[in-house]
Amino acid sequence: MYVFYCNNPAGDLQSGDCVIRAICKVTGDTWEKVYSELSVEGYAVSDWGNANHVWDAYLRKNGFERHICPNDCPYCYSIKDFANEHKEGTYIVATGTHAVAVVNGDYYDSWDSGNKVPIYYYTKEEW
Repeated sequence: MYVFYCNNPAGDLQSGDCVIRAICKVTGDTWEKVYSELSVEGYAVSDWGNANHVWDAYLRKNGFERHICPNDCPYCYSIKDFANEHKEGTYIVATGTHAVAVVNGDYYDSWDSGNKVPIYYYTKEEW
């Protein structure tokens, strides 16, 4: 089920901070902490913190593992389907241009992104 979630300090729903929001939701870290850490990670490789390879490296350094979503029907499998199939656990799900947190079957976002097609997701064994 979709749950509205926007922890952007300015309340900005159009800021393009989906990666920050997703990471905050699954880690419990503040928006400011994740933003600054991603900025440092991006600075080290001369790219933005929300570039896929930057936040991928950030998550991996913090103990997350990336998994590929099923490709049986690449255009009929959605974030909503992923959430329905993952009633337990905490995930960051990515489409290639968007990221969303899935926690115990609910997906958290500032808009209902449930129809977007996920490509990969992240898990972390120990919290």
